[in-house]
Amino acid sequence: MQATKNITSKTHLFLEKEEQYGAHNYHPLPVVLSKGKGVFVWDVDDRRYYDFLSGYSAINQGHCHPRIIETFIEQAQKLTLTSRAFHNDVLGEYEEYITKLFGYDKVLPMNTGVEAVETGLKLARRWGYEVKGVPHNKGKIITCAQNFHGRTISVISFSSDESSRKDFGPFTPGFEVIPYNDIPALQAALQDSNVIGFLVEPIQGEAGVIVPDEGYLSKVAAMCKEANVLFIADEIQTGLARTGKMLACDHEGVRPDILLLGKALSGGTMPVSAVLADDEIMLTIKPGDHGSTYGGNPIACKVAMTALQVLIDEKMAHNSEIQGAHFRKELLALGHEHISIVRGKGLFNAIVIDHPNKDTAWDICIEMKNNGLLAKPTHGDRIRFAPPLLITRAQVDDCIGIIKKSMENF
Repeated sequence: MQATKNITSKTHLFLEKEEQYGAHNYHPLPVVLSKGKGVFVWDVDDRRYYDFLSGYSAINQGHCHPRIIETFIEQAQKLTLTSRAFHNDVLGEYEEYITKLFGYDKVLPMNTGVEAVETGLKLARRWGYEVKGVPHNKGKIITCAQNFHGRTISVISFSSDESSRKDFGPFTPGFEVIPYNDIPALQAALQDSNVIGFLVEPIQGEAGVIVPDEGYLSKVAAMCKEANVLFIADEIQTGLARTGKMLACDHEGVRPDILLLGKALSGGTMPVSAVLADDEIMLTIKPGDHGSTYGGNPIACKVAMTALQVLIDEKMAHNSEIQGAHFRKELLALGHEHISIVRGKGLFNAIVIDHPNKDTAWDICIEMKNNGLLAKPTHGDRIRFAPPLLITRAQVDDCIGIIKKSMENF
């Protein structure tokens, strides 16, 4: 399959401009999108596609959700940014809303997901020195192999993805990487009294939707509590109804010490992230210690409240659970010889392609594009399927048909 198949001259013009003037830090599918609504997107030639990536789960509520867009426009016409040098009349309302919704004393608003991760790491370190009493500059944070928490220098310092690390050193010290879903490895790492936090994705997304064993998160939380170590959950991609609960941790009734949220917190309209924790942790940060020009801006605050309320009012977590289970059942029923694994939770799913040609997963995604469905491979042989959470049963079945048709040539 050629990636250039079915590319029109109009699409080619846009691709050429990006190639010439943009940094080459992404390798997108050769499709140029210009419009979105609900579960669908349209390209510059007005061809319609199912969106099965949802902006890496930033568009859980669907493209251009009318309530979210209305809120965005209304606030944009009143006040967009004050910085945190001054108060604004929306921030306190948002802080009350999100802390009560998730059950924490305080929230620290940021913008991007990786900013939330960096904030969580800084909070953990400050808590470790001021509250736990770890010797200064000796604190250690445990992370997991195959993680993806972003691409800043500190975050790639504990990545096991060589493409994220090559020629970006020297790296930030203070991290220990252990295998994911490995309770004995965590138990051994927690023997070090200088450990102050354990940062983990409840389900590893970029690694190919790796779902841990049942009970893993509850055991992790109990072990961290016993060792006086902060349990830091990166729910930036798994949270906000994606896996069939408001948070993936909710599947095991686990409450992280530090909760990291982002992506769908704005319904795909702008970068909005949040770090939630109780006073013992959050109040270790004092004025001047941390901040962001755009963090807590009025548009972000208003939009986030609406985006969260949409998830609740439209029961998107429930729909994710129901449609996700059906989707996995139908994928398994295909019985395709080159689908070696189907895994996921809610509408956060992936298949692993078993084929001697290492480019097959990419080629399948190109064929699905040609047939009206957009998905993207990760780590070569895995394809994630994460549509907006308002997808219907009929639409899921339609997409199963597209996937089946697309794989017939492989």
